[in-house]
Amino acid sequence: MTLAETANNTNSSNPFLTLNYESALESLGHDYYDEVAAAEFPQHILRWRNDALLPRLGLNPQIVKDEDFITAFGKFQGRKPLLALRYHGYQFGEYNSQLGDGRGFLYGQVRASDGQLYDFGTKGSGRTPYSRGGDGMLTLKGGVREVLAAEALHYLGVRTSRCLTMIETGLSLWRGDEPSPTRSSVMVRMGSSHIRFGTFERLHFFQRPDLTKKLLDHVIEQYYRHLVAEKDKYALFYAELVKRVAELVAQWMAAGFCHAVLNTDNMSITGESFDYGPYAFIPTYDPYFTAAYFDYYRRYCYSQQPSICQLNLEMLQEPLKAVIEQRDLDAGLASFGEYYQAEYRGLMLKKLGFEQLPYPEADELLHLAIAFLQKSQVGYHQFFYEMARTFSHKWRDEPASVMNDSDIVPALGAAAAIFDNWCVLYHKILNYFDPDDMENIAKTLAVYNPKTALLRPVIESTWESIAESDNWQPFYDLVEKFQLKH
Repeated sequence: MTLAETANNTNSSNPFLTLNYESALESLGHDYYDEVAAAEFPQHILRWRNDALLPRLGLNPQIVKDEDFITAFGKFQGRKPLLALRYHGYQFGEYNSQLGDGRGFLYGQVRASDGQLYDFGTKGSGRTPYSRGGDGMLTLKGGVREVLAAEALHYLGVRTSRCLTMIETGLSLWRGDEPSPTRSSVMVRMGSSHIRFGTFERLHFFQRPDLTKKLLDHVIEQYYRHLVAEKDKYALFYAELVKRVAELVAQWMAAGFCHAVLNTDNMSITGESFDYGPYAFIPTYDPYFTAAYFDYYRRYCYSQQPSICQLNLEMLQEPLKAVIEQRDLDAGLASFGEYYQAEYRGLMLKKLGFEQLPYPEADELLHLAIAFLQKSQVGYHQFFYEMARTFSHKWRDEPASVMNDSDIVPALGAAAAIFDNWCVLYHKILNYFDPDDMENIAKTLAVYNPKTALLRPVIESTWESIAESDNWQPFYDLVEKFQLKH
């Protein structure tokens, strides 16, 4: 058998290469992308395979080999064309027309078992016309961080893309923000779409309303299919996007997550979280916590995330005005705050143990909890986990029993006074429920407040094991812990 015949035989037996790929975005034409070639790497070591995603693709994890991942997503055999998507974006408030997929491409699109179309998008797969002098590569640490972010957020209930695979590639890279030379990787992200706010902004920049309408029709047809037959489908699309984004940022806030770089090119048109760079989870409740060291003016700090996402939606109106009436855009955006508050309130009350809390004290309970967290600076994630760990039916007996088994209870000061008021109110609310409801409250606390939080020291400790001794077990153990609720 010749080498070509061997390669063809390997490709035909590789389940990733025989998936039913759709040319949804490719069919739009070359106004939206450039065809590119993948980089060739000196080495291919599979470091991450997300077996949890395979059944959604109709694949049995037990019969998908490691080599199948490497052939498809490290050597990129058997898939053409590979599409580097074109987009612009507002970066830290300044418009940048020099953007586009600079170290990745759209590998393919597949309709999963849920009927939804998903993208396989690479990161670290080599230079494209939009690399702007960069090498088009991804550090291994960057790949590790994105896998961890996506898995942690997914199990926290945040609508997010996930990493299908990550492969170490054997190159040595030089970076200003990591000790160099550093190891390299290529990663494949599975998400609902890689069409960004900035994809539309680019079309507006080139004054192509025809291409804007064509893209918007595509987005509605593929990702808002329930709106296709509606008379006001364009206005309804924008209103639903506003709702999705408002709910997404509420999910970040409740999870204590700071995205760090909320430029419009990092915002998906489907309202899904993706593309994690210098993100961080807040250690304590600090409204001004800023994840990116280069965000000197705290534009994207933790508390600014809702207003920034609302602003990005407002800026998206400029290109969408080619298709949607301004009054409809304004009407859609007007509900952002209402959607955000409803989602955030609901999620935070669940973290406090209540799936439903139809009592007037609910908002005051949440207000006191946030005030205590901010004043005391106890660990944000630790506080809620301690609630779950120490919850007892005895909390109904008297306010002093609430969290009295926890080490984080303050003894003196303003924080202690706030905490005492919170305990009194929590005790009062518990007594609105029947004793039989206490078990459900305990379960809700456990589900929404996992023990393991992806704080920076946890990430650095995990990376240290990889960097110093090539020990990947802490990484795999950490991902497994995300799946555990208590």
